[in-house]
Amino acid sequence: MRNLTFIDQLICGADRALRTLTPGTQTLTRAMPQADQTAELSAEEKRHAAGLMRVNHAGEVCAQALYQGQALTAKLPKVRAEMEQAADEEIDHLAWCEQRIEALGSHTSLLNPAWYGLSFGIGATAGLISDKVSLGFVAATEQQVCEHLKQHLSELPEQDAESRAIVEQMLIDEAKHAHSALNAGGAEFPAPVKTVMTLVSKVMTRASYRI
Repeated sequence: MRNLTFIDQLICGADRALRTLTPGTQTLTRAMPQADQTAELSAEEKRHAAGLMRVNHAGEVCAQALYQGQALTAKLPKVRAEMEQAADEEIDHLAWCEQRIEALGSHTSLLNPAWYGLSFGIGATAGLISDKVSLGFVAATEQQVCEHLKQHLSELPEQDAESRAIVEQMLIDEAKHAHSALNAGGAEFPAPVKTVMTLVSKVMTRASYRI
């Protein structure tokens, strides 16, 4: 396989962006996690569950953009390949959340294009600084995602086994991505940086829950 030029990478990135932001265009590599049993949800429970899953979907949109931005500016081919592989693994999460939101009778966040652009810029900037910072940012981001997913498991209606099965598998995968990024040489971010990241993520989650 020939090496891609910078223009080739931009075209591939644009294609991935369009597929990320366009419903029903993701190709699954794993089947959606299935619940052992199903139960009827009230209208309010469906609304709340859809809001939480919309936040999770928006987070996966951000992850796609973050990885693509980092892959574009990564210094080492190995790091670039790791970013692209991580993005591929996150596609399943994106599709699972989208399907569950649809089943709950709702829609994905209308703010996703904005989240994608912002995250792409952050990822590209981190990659320009250094691969160590880029991988460290992945680890810190995934650690925060894990905390969000744990919180969502405590907030989802107990009888919403379908949503819970998806979130539980996502939690396993995200923890693995954080561990892999640190093992690959990622920098451990200091607490003040993580605090700022947490504040930014709260803005995103609150907005995506409603819009």
